[in-house]
Amino acid sequence: MQKLNLQTTYLLLGSNLGNRAEILENAIQLTAIKIGLITKRSKFYETAPWGVENQPNYLNLALAVETTLSSKELLLQAQMIEEMLGRVRIEKWGARLIDIDIIFHGNQIIEENTLTLPHPLMQDRNFVLVPLEEIAADFIHPVLHKSIQALYDACPDVGEVKPYLIPTE
Repeated sequence: MQKLNLQTTYLLLGSNLGNRAEILENAIQLTAIKIGLITKRSKFYETAPWGVENQPNYLNLALAVETTLSSKELLLQAQMIEEMLGRVRIEKWGARLIDIDIIFHGNQIIEENTLTLPHPLMQDRNFVLVPLEEIAADFIHPVLHKSIQALYDACPDVGEVKPYLIPTE
């Protein structure tokens, strides 16, 4: 019998079109079904767009997920969830219903055409670091050898990341 290799993966979810909070909640539910057990979840954060600025603000959150999926299986499942929720890839860094980024998959270091781990720009983006710091401040980046807290403290990004309270009806 093959032993299952359980790893903690950190995902960043984002949405800036449609009912952002509802789309993210649906993505969280599908993540639990398709990827693994969600062990930690950050608050929602509202963030300014990065890269292409002429678009609506994003809602972002980070998840810690225990999974037995390989990095390639993880990528395929994340992309499948995006497609199930209506994601269409039109413009790099453009507006989107849902975006699921794999930030870390255990301590794996991967550089391939379709997947780079850890996420290559995460240390330069407050919208990644703020929610990640909330759930994994002491996690050590396997390439930069610094904690998430230290990366956030040194981050050059000045983009505002503020907690978002979901309006009640």
